[in-house]
Amino acid sequence: MTTSAKGPASYFPSIEKKYGRPVPEWKDLIRSSTLRKHMELVSWLKAEHGLGHGHANALVAHTLAEDSGK
Repeated sequence: MTTSAKGPASYFPSIEKKYGRPVPEWKDLIRSSTLRKHMELVSWLKAEHGLGHGHANALVAHTLAEDSGK
């Protein structure tokens, strides 16, 4: 039996399909940014890379949680 992704990760398949980049690439972009605050990163992804709010929010939330060890 497989389990489906929960929380922000549940958006990952649609993010990859819609924007044509794998999630690890998006996470690398987030980590390489000089921005550190959640909403600054979300706004940047929306403005510079054309992501929708939900997709940008999911990527940032997951990346920041990963980096903080949560």
